[in-house]
Amino acid sequence: MRLFKKLDIFIFKAYALLFVGTFFICLFVFMMQFMWLHIDKLIGKGLSLDVLAQFFFYASLTLVPMSLPLAILLASLITFGNFGERFELLSMKAAGISLIRIFQPTAILALLLSAGSFYFQNVTSPNATKKLAALIYSMKQKSPELEIPEGIFYNEIPGYNLFVEKKNKETGMLYGVMIYNNTNSYEDTQIVLADSARLQSTADKKHLQLTLYQGERFQNMKGQNSALSNANIPYMRETFIEETDLIAFDANFNALDASLLSGNAQTKNIVQIKEGIDSLTAMKDSVGRAAYREAQFSFMNKATSVSKQDSARVQAATPLPFDSVLAKLTPENKQQIIQKAAYKGANATSDYEFRQYTTNDVNRALRLHWVEYNKKMTLSLACLIFFFIGAPLGAIIRKGGLGVPVVVSVAIFIFYYIINVSGEKMAKSGEWNVTFGIWMSSAILMPIGAFLTYKANKDSVVFNFEAYQAFFKKLLGLRVTRHINRKEVIINDPDYPVVKEQIRELLEHCREYAAKNRLRLAPNYFKLFFTYQTDHEMTEVCNRLEDLVVVLSNSRDAAILEYLNKLPVLSPHAHTRPFERKKLNQLLGVLVPLGLFFYFRIWFYRLRLYKDLNNIQTYGERIINRIENIITT
Repeated sequence: MRLFKKLDIFIFKAYALLFVGTFFICLFVFMMQFMWLHIDKLIGKGLSLDVLAQFFFYASLTLVPMSLPLAILLASLITFGNFGERFELLSMKAAGISLIRIFQPTAILALLLSAGSFYFQNVTSPNATKKLAALIYSMKQKSPELEIPEGIFYNEIPGYNLFVEKKNKETGMLYGVMIYNNTNSYEDTQIVLADSARLQSTADKKHLQLTLYQGERFQNMKGQNSALSNANIPYMRETFIEETDLIAFDANFNALDASLLSGNAQTKNIVQIKEGIDSLTAMKDSVGRAAYREAQFSFMNKATSVSKQDSARVQAATPLPFDSVLAKLTPENKQQIIQKAAYKGANATSDYEFRQYTTNDVNRALRLHWVEYNKKMTLSLACLIFFFIGAPLGAIIRKGGLGVPVVVSVAIFIFYYIINVSGEKMAKSGEWNVTFGIWMSSAILMPIGAFLTYKANKDSVVFNFEAYQAFFKKLLGLRVTRHINRKEVIINDPDYPVVKEQIRELLEHCREYAAKNRLRLAPNYFKLFFTYQTDHEMTEVCNRLEDLVVVLSNSRDAAILEYLNKLPVLSPHAHTRPFERKKLNQLLGVLVPLGLFFYFRIWFYRLRLYKDLNNIQTYGERIINRIENIITT
């Protein structure tokens, strides 16, 4: 017996091809989002093609774990939506193959992808994240390309503010130049005014060559002699026809060593994260132990410095007369004591603040390590969860292509992404427990996947909004109306003489029931909750009414159908008890505040039943009159 049958290969091929396409689409979308976040580090830096290629390559590797769940969700929706739309899924079920068995080949692939995602996050992604972070830092530090605008100050050259009134893009000449040079200090600011200038990079791209024509230079000389007063500060003024300056400006790309970022939690695998957690925990404990030893040592010193007289006073539990001691001190001694106390208090405060900063940094680093440790598992598990959401949802919706599946998958993923990002943010800040924050999205989506898989396997209608509407109407006690329309084809007409007699018997039964049960009166609280008996008469009335409605729905007469739609839909047990279970009703009866709510609710149902029985009398008589007219004609 072959392990994989032809049907499995057919399903696997259909799913695998769609998964490859959707994966690259999702990766491209995430890449565009990532590039938009770092667009300021790419534009205007004059980066070479190999640097840009490295940036996109490492960025795509880090985005693979996030792209896999969305790709699996979208591919599952489209695949099984296509099967349902082309009735292939129906044919498989008609052949006796269960939906779980149909899911088997794609579920195995999703499981393998989930394991591959974990391996990728543990082996490839940390190195790619490390190199990408070093590359982004290097790109951020790289000097921008010189693209001096007209009419505004340009400050991308370190220590210089350059204003150009007009420039010639063909020749590279700048006109109406004003330069503020603050390379030495703000006290030695140089102001240069020139009619025209030319700015270009040297061959090694380490300097800028600035050639000025027809201008003047002004400089404040205070920085060269700080002893001079403001009134005696000399100023330098220089006039030139042509002058050339060299400005230090490194326009090359200097790559940062990626090993310097190895301490980041995102650049570690599982083993390294565990080692980092152990070292951070030991560091945190050592800070606490050091503070404890210091406090203990200080306490022992103070204890040994207590005199025998003070010890005797403490043992005798006599309070120290602070007011009398303070009154004997001179004002100079009081001032010295206050200053000494303030000094000790300031030292203690600064010491505790330093320890707080240290422990906060260690705690944050520890939380980041635990966040990355749990994310490697949750992102891998998300691949499996999204499969068991997308596959049954596609089988239920039965819509293929890129229309409905894309909308549904994007909505589900946005819901997951919001929960995941919110939980991760709360976990990193310490407001939530790390395990709760990171696993919250999986805990919410896992029951949804199990519910959809169960409903799809049982062929249950999940998106029948009329059924949900009827359920909530019943739950809230709202009226359920009938919707009976005239049938296009009627095989057998109702036997009107028999139906008329049955209606008369039903109306008589309703009158007897209303007179015997006195529905307008308030029910007995004790009987309602503690001595309940099933109301078989109302159950019989409901069954007889529904049978007559079914029979008369085959009528061709529009008036009879109109009267049928006005007949109420009776609830045979709503006026008798809150719940089916006897013990639960007794518990409500004991809990009087809660029981009163259900008591008045039952009273409301009794009054509504009284009105329903009157409506049955009214429209039943009209149906009888209409039947008599039909019989006589």
